[in-house]
Amino acid sequence: MPVVKALQIPTPDGRADALAAFPDNGERHPGVLLYMDAFGVRPVLEEMARELAGHGYYVLVPNIFYRHGPVPVFDLPEHITQEARPAVFAQVMPQIQAHSVERVLRDADAYLRFLTAQPEVASGPVGVIGYCMGANVALRTAAAHPGRVAALAGFHPSPLMSDAPDSPHLLFPDLTARVHLGIAESDMTPEVVGELDQALEAAGVDHTCEIYPGTVHGFTMADTDAFDPAALQHHWDRLLPLLESALTKP
Repeated sequence: MPVVKALQIPTPDGRADALAAFPDNGERHPGVLLYMDAFGVRPVLEEMARELAGHGYYVLVPNIFYRHGPVPVFDLPEHITQEARPAVFAQVMPQIQAHSVERVLRDADAYLRFLTAQPEVASGPVGVIGYCMGANVALRTAAAHPGRVAALAGFHPSPLMSDAPDSPHLLFPDLTARVHLGIAESDMTPEVVGELDQALEAAGVDHTCEIYPGTVHGFTMADTDAFDPAALQHHWDRLLPLLESALTKP
């Protein structure tokens, strides 16, 4: 059974509380940085980290909203229904808006430094995974650390292409990681997904960019009405081979 530990990650702006899950066998394993969705670090993300750890990875899950307090940052219902989402987002949006690109990049450097320094983590590149807004953060992390991140996966990502001068898609040329984007059918039109795919292709990124049929935003999260068990399994079927191919196990 994987071990789960509570940790504190030093950052330039304080200490980020986090959890880590890893195999309890005394060996070193490839590192994976897992970025939360907008609802924060909670039991469903711990279970996902445990699942990954069971496949031989050291998984670090930071509370990226640590500046606003430790987990639980929000008072969430046990199950987030469609009806509850407006009230939940009323709590969440100020933290999302405060999490600037500058903060993302400062934290990413601290998280990667901490992850790769753990005695249970093998030398070599790491993987970065993100859900919802975490996919955006994961992309920025991978683009800022191309020599350290070899696998990047984003699921039901927040928008990745816009006219903004700091749009995430402008970072595609900086990526050296292998990439998988698993997109909810309700999140983007096939035309926008095609544009994403073309931009990744033009940047020379080894990637797959896929709409998960019949899904809505948040389909991996078992504590929400958006959850789709078949799509969650499809996510594992894409994520595990990506990590296996990009990260060297001892």
